[in-house]
Amino acid sequence: MKILYKPLFLVVLLSLAACGRDETTPAPAEPVTSAAVEVVPTRPDIYANYALQADLSGFSEDQRKMLVLLIRASEIMDDLFWRQAYGDGYEAWLESIGVAATRRFAELNYGPWDRLNDDAPFIQGVGEKPLGAQFYPADMTKAEFEAADFPDKTGLYSFVRRADDGTLMTVPFHVEFADELADAAALLREAADCAEHEGFANYLRLRADALVSDEYQASDLAWMDVKSNPVDVVIGAIETYEDRLFGYRAAYESYVLIKDMAWSERLARFADFLPELQRGLPVPDAYKQETPGTDSDLNAYDVIYYAGHSNAGSKTIAINLPNDEEVQLAKGTRRLQLKNAMQAKFDKILLPISGVLIDESQRQHINFDSFFANTMFHEVAHGLGIKNTITGKGTVREALLDVSSSMEEGKADILGLYMISRLYEMGELGEIDIRDNYVTFMAGIFRSIRFGASSAHGKANMLRFNFFKEHGAFVRDDETGTYSVDFDRMQDAMAALSELLLTLQGDGDYDGALKLTSEKGVIGDQLQADLDRLTAANIPVDIVFTQGTTELGLE
Repeated sequence: MKILYKPLFLVVLLSLAACGRDETTPAPAEPVTSAAVEVVPTRPDIYANYALQADLSGFSEDQRKMLVLLIRASEIMDDLFWRQAYGDGYEAWLESIGVAATRRFAELNYGPWDRLNDDAPFIQGVGEKPLGAQFYPADMTKAEFEAADFPDKTGLYSFVRRADDGTLMTVPFHVEFADELADAAALLREAADCAEHEGFANYLRLRADALVSDEYQASDLAWMDVKSNPVDVVIGAIETYEDRLFGYRAAYESYVLIKDMAWSERLARFADFLPELQRGLPVPDAYKQETPGTDSDLNAYDVIYYAGHSNAGSKTIAINLPNDEEVQLAKGTRRLQLKNAMQAKFDKILLPISGVLIDESQRQHINFDSFFANTMFHEVAHGLGIKNTITGKGTVREALLDVSSSMEEGKADILGLYMISRLYEMGELGEIDIRDNYVTFMAGIFRSIRFGASSAHGKANMLRFNFFKEHGAFVRDDETGTYSVDFDRMQDAMAALSELLLTLQGDGDYDGALKLTSEKGVIGDQLQADLDRLTAANIPVDIVFTQGTTELGLE
C-alpha cells in the first residue's frame, strides 16, 4: 500500500542527557481520548513562530523542482523519526487527542514528552519517556544488553529487537524501513537529475544509495567536496542524541538549505586556522596529537525546511558534519551556519533575555555579529581536540557513551570562545570589541540552559554556568537580579574548563565525565528563580517554523 507522507507539524531540537539507570525501557504511550487531561496546557506558547522563506526569483524551473523533491524526501525522514521516537501508529494517536493545545504540543515534541522540560510527560497517564526511544525492546535492561553478544550490537543504523527465542538481535534500518527509504532514495535521484551542479548531483545519488544500504561514508566524502552549490541538503540517519540509553543509534532528520554567498565568503578563511589553533590548545601534546582535516569549510545558509530529529524540541542553528571520525580526520568537517534561524533566535529570545538578566552596564555588548561568531566557532571547535582516546578505549564517542554528547557540546562551546579569543589576539577578527563576545556568550548560557537536562546543549550550559560561578567568571547583583561578566576571570575559567573537558575526552574517562555532569549539570535554586523570571516575562524558550512548499511559493 502506498504511504502518503504529510508534514503534520513544523518545529525544533536536539535532545540528550546523561543517564546510568539500569531499568527497563517504558512502552510507547497509549492513545489519548478527548477526556485526557493536559498537564501543561499552555506549553506551546514557549515557542515563537517564524516563517522559513527565501528569495527564489533567480532559481530556474529545474532548481525549483529540485527543492520540491528534496522537501518531499525530507517529509519521509519526518515520518521515520516519529517511528523511532514514539513508535508506529503515531498518526492515529495524534488523531485521538481531543484537546487542540495538547495535540499541537505533541506535534512539536514528536510524542507526549516535553523535550524542553527534561522529557516530562504532559498527558495524563503517560509514563516516562523510553531512554532508548524505540531503538531497543521495551523490556530490555542495560545489564542484559551489556552481557549479550550479537552482530552490530553498537551499530548506528539498526534497531535492537528480540529473536523468536527471546535473545537480542538487530534489524538494520534499511530493512525495517525498506519501502519508505526506497521512496526517499527515488526522490533524491530524481532531484539529482534536476541539479545544475555536477558534484551536488553526484552527492544526491550517493546519498540515495546510502539510505537504502545504511552505508553513508561514500556520500559523506562526496558531500565534503560540494561547497560551492547554491542548494544543499543534509538528510539521513545522522545524530545519536535520541538514544539516551547508550548514544549508539542514529535518528533520521533533514535540512534543506539555500546558500548565502556573501556571508559564506566572509567566513571561508577561518578554516585555515584550525591546525594552528589545535596546536595551541591548553592541554598536553598527547591530547592534541590529531591534526584537523585541512579540507574543512565554513559557510552560511538560509534554511527552508527542517524534518525529523532536527525539528524536535529546540531548533538547531548550526551544523557540524559528518560525524564519521575517519572522514573528519581525512577531510575535516563542514560547518553550516543557519543564518535566518539564528537571527530569529537572537531577535525573539536572546535580546529579551539580556534585558532581564544582563546588567544594564553591559547590555551594549549584546549584538548579532557576536552571537553569530560564538555559534559559528562552536561548530568549528567540534573539529578541535581528539576523536580517538589516548588510553586505548576507542573513539571518544564509544568511551563516553551516554555522556559523550553533553561532553562534546560543552567542549565545543568553551573552545569556540577560546578560538575567538586567540584569533582576536592574532589580529584576525578586525576591529571588534572582544567584550561583545564574552557578554553575548554569557547571555547565551541562559538561553541554552532553558532547553533542559534532556538536551545535550542544555546540560552542557548548566555545567558551564556552575563552573563559571565557582571561578568567579561573573557576578550577580542581588539588588537588580542581573549578571555582569568579569572579563579576566572568564578567560581563566575558559582555559580551565577547556583543559578539563579535553582531558576527560582524551582519557575516555566515563566515570569522571559522569561525575562532572552529575555534580555540575544541575540548576540551583537561585538560577531557577532567575529562569522563572524569563518565563514570567513571556520570553519564548525556542522557535517553531511555518515551512513547506506553499510558504516558499513552490505550489
